Amino acid sequence: MQRISIVIPIFNEAGLIKLLIPALEERLVACLDGYELEILLVDDGSSDGSFDLLVEATAGMPHYCIIRLSRNFGHQIAITAGMAEATGDAVVVMDADLQDPPEVVLEFVKKWQEGYHVVYGVRESREGESAFKLLTAKLFYRALRSLTNVDIPADVGDFRLIDRKICDVYNEMREKDPYVRGLISWAGFNQVGVRYARDARAAGTTKYPIRKMVKFAIDGITSFSTIPLRLCTVAGSVLSVFSFLGILYFLYLKLIARDIIDGLAATAIIVLFMGGIQLLGLGIIGEYLARIFHESKGRPVYIVQDRVQARETA
Repeated sequence: MQRISIVIPIFNEAGLIKLLIPALEERLVACLDGYELEILLVDDGSSDGSFDLLVEATAGMPHYCIIRLSRNFGHQIAITAGMAEATGDAVVVMDADLQDPPEVVLEFVKKWQEGYHVVYGVRESREGESAFKLLTAKLFYRALRSLTNVDIPADVGDFRLIDRKICDVYNEMREKDPYVRGLISWAGFNQVGVRYARDARAAGTTKYPIRKMVKFAIDGITSFSTIPLRLCTVAGSVLSVFSFLGILYFLYLKLIARDIIDGLAATAIIVLFMGGIQLLGLGIIGEYLARIFHESKGRPVYIVQDRVQARETA
């Protein structure tokens, strides 16, 4: 019998757990009775009692395993921890908020049985999300595709099924700031999308405020593209040419035309503009240096504090 692992990262979802476990049992477990299931619930350092609620909610269900990380390492790291613990022939990654319908996993499994190594969900619609988030997400995915030579599908999150081969490849990478969906796309193999409608959040609030969204976008771009660095080089080259031409022009006015050079405002604008470009370039270089710094420290990607395997009731 083939084994399927379900990896679900969880962070401060106490109000959602009472909905999550029954939904998984009814809409997923009951429909995959031809497979051996392993559901890994990765508690990413929750501070609202989510871990205890998970242990209580899964009592007597041996196909559940709760993994508690020692602190909040972040959504992508929690997925990484779950994938490292997964033992299935296929691994499904999904969020705990039930925005990605569990029954779509059945479509993933069908595609997997057809021979695809990666089956990802393509969002046709996204209920319960603001126009700002929808717009910025759309712009980000298309900007990322234009900046990298890796075929990262647009309108696709981490909701996907990956074959054991892909999971083993991913587990060997061990990046400190992983962009999971990008790394899986980078691995190649046969990949296909399944279109679905994303539901509104079942309970609680999003764990991706603007600050985390910006960091997530920066991680995605700096992980798979050096074009921002090249743009800094191009901008510096172009501005250097204009600066040289400006120097020649002012020398002409001073030495040949004998005109009085004034215009403090224009000078201030030029200086501020040049300074802004330089700071922007340094900031972009700094982001890449920060990634090198994190990778070079050699610390573990995450730390597991507890593993709780549910047992059959007597």
